[in-house]
Amino acid sequence: MRVLLLNQAFYPDVVSTAQHARDLASRLSEEGHAVTVIASRRAYDDPDKCFSPAETWRGVRIIRVPTLGLGKRAKWRRALDFGSFVLGCIFELVRLRSVDVVIGMTSPPLIAFVAALFASIRGGRLVYWVMDLNPDEAIAAGWVNPASAAARVLDWVSRFTLRASDQVIVLDRFMRDRVLAKGIAPETVKVIPPWSHDDAVYDDDAGREAFRSEHGLTGKFVVMYSGNHSPCHPLDGLVDAARRLADDRRVVFLFVGGGSEHARVRKIAGHEHLPNIVCLPYQPIERLSASLTSADLHVVVMGDPFVGIVHPCKIYNVLRVGLPVLYIGPADGHIPDMVQGESNTADWFYAASHGQADLIVEHIRTAMRRGAGIGAEQRRIASRFAENLLLGKMTDAIESVTADSAVKTQLAAESARR
Repeated sequence: MRVLLLNQAFYPDVVSTAQHARDLASRLSEEGHAVTVIASRRAYDDPDKCFSPAETWRGVRIIRVPTLGLGKRAKWRRALDFGSFVLGCIFELVRLRSVDVVIGMTSPPLIAFVAALFASIRGGRLVYWVMDLNPDEAIAAGWVNPASAAARVLDWVSRFTLRASDQVIVLDRFMRDRVLAKGIAPETVKVIPPWSHDDAVYDDDAGREAFRSEHGLTGKFVVMYSGNHSPCHPLDGLVDAARRLADDRRVVFLFVGGGSEHARVRKIAGHEHLPNIVCLPYQPIERLSASLTSADLHVVVMGDPFVGIVHPCKIYNVLRVGLPVLYIGPADGHIPDMVQGESNTADWFYAASHGQADLIVEHIRTAMRRGAGIGAEQRRIASRFAENLLLGKMTDAIESVTADSAVKTQLAAESARR
């Protein structure tokens, strides 16, 4: 089977979509499929970092297209970067021969639409891997007026892509409900959550101590937010908690990752002279265990309007290392879903709504008193999201679209012979 995957970020980039796309492409290649990936030549969160324009990695052919590299300091810069990537993809697709399956992801938002057009013109089945849902996200964030012409065009593009897909992969039941509400056939929509990076994430005592020593965290209680710092995951409550605990020298708030809100947190910390806030860039995957296990309390945030639109993947690696979790977000969402019905969550799972800074501070102090012991329950929950398990479901879903196509072709031929 010849497979084409389109996404802006891919190996060796470190953002979440790059890592999950890498895992899937590698697994498909291991199973004997011919995999080609078209991605950006520039790193997603650091446009000054460039990768090789072409290489073969683990049997996967990678084509990287040039982009403007304007960064994310303004929406127009991001839009031009996205546009240059889409144009670069189209240029490469014109030269590419047909494939059996096209996998379109969602970075940038229009790339799955390009995948749908390629599949319809050249032939092949389309798998739409919905990592986030647009224009729903742009509207919920206030970037696009829902009554505007732009919103109507983007909504048409979204529905066209969904209807053109032979298989739509969504990440949770809330996202599935949103997709079905757009009139998409239920039999084409499958829920497969993202997975933990089992080969790179483990309980790393030596790495923890080395990481904490390197960044001046030894002897501190580390409250960590790790991953994409996006407006979809509002950090105001956590930053407010840092303000209220600024005089407690035992506590450090560590923000690891990138995105527009990462720069804002750095700016707040510097402007307000908050010594208990430390900001670090994305960590390479070979240091991910050391980084994650250096925390004493991990924070996962979901903005209220974004349930079913985005999906914080960081929770799976956090559960795998077995550390306590502070969830800030709505009570009805996929994070509370994961722990519902579990017996001992009070020992390690803390929840607060946005605007409840006092409760967030109280949870942090409670976690400090209890200590950051490794929890078996978190790891048991994490086993439901193991890489091998969910990658198997993903490859089965992708392989099934060609099998279904072969069956339909055979039935049509038999019907014609009658």
